Amino acid sequence: MESDKTSQQFITVLGIAQDAGFPQADCEKEHCKQYWDGRVEKRHVVSLGLSDQTTGQNWMFEATPDFTYQLHQLKSTSAIDDLSGIFLTHAHIGHYTGLMYLGHEVMGASGVPVYTMPRMKSYLKKNGPWSQLVSMNNIDLQQQKADSTIQISPNILVTPFRVPHRDEYSETVGYRINSENTSILFIPDINKWHVWERDIIEEVSKVDVALLDGTFYDANELPGRDMSEIPHPYVEESIKLFNNLPASEKEKIMFLHFNHTNPLILDGPERREVENLGFQVASEGQIIPLN
Repeated sequence: MESDKTSQQFITVLGIAQDAGFPQADCEKEHCKQYWDGRVEKRHVVSLGLSDQTTGQNWMFEATPDFTYQLHQLKSTSAIDDLSGIFLTHAHIGHYTGLMYLGHEVMGASGVPVYTMPRMKSYLKKNGPWSQLVSMNNIDLQQQKADSTIQISPNILVTPFRVPHRDEYSETVGYRINSENTSILFIPDINKWHVWERDIIEEVSKVDVALLDGTFYDANELPGRDMSEIPHPYVEESIKLFNNLPASEKEKIMFLHFNHTNPLILDGPERREVENLGFQVASEGQIIPLN
């Protein structure tokens, strides 16, 4: 699918990194030094912008620590000075802590709809500093139900669905975003494909683009760490799973949510290899048209 914004509805990739961003705090390894030395650009935490030019509305998927930049990027790309709501997937630091910028110390926002699942809603209401956003009406929590579709504009439908993940403080969801002609799957975090009750290959077959968890490239990425404690589908595992699909299905798959150690976060041979196999690797600023 070509990336342009001639579409009246489109998605903007606002970030591709894992929760800690790139470079990561206290990283002095060669890949991070490339940034400190000015050789590569920062990569922001995974987030999507959703814009509808016909209604003059913008939404964000995830409220990341890079919220300041990403809100500016969303409004600049869409030329719409609006934030009609934020959809959250779960309560890990890269996915919701950007809500703090809506508070009275920064934007002093008024009633921004924040779409959550029940446990996530309870967590935000009962725990500071997030509860202050609720009590001061900076945010308006909108409870979602798994597999229940909501219409956020005449042109766009959003459906959350549960996925298995480390759910210490909230459940975890992915999203399906539908316009009249296009369907997008967004799963930035999941434990492993085989532990999900759904068949990811079947789910990919139902959509036009699938933005999928690519946190780690392989099992050797974090020497000295027990990778079983931070389960994700390694990109190598996903490639093996999807590799026998026809080219038309493989090209739907776009990896994102890269740990700072994942070579796909930079423009190198691994990224080109994955793309040569027929898959996509998300880039910041990329536009995905919805009609």
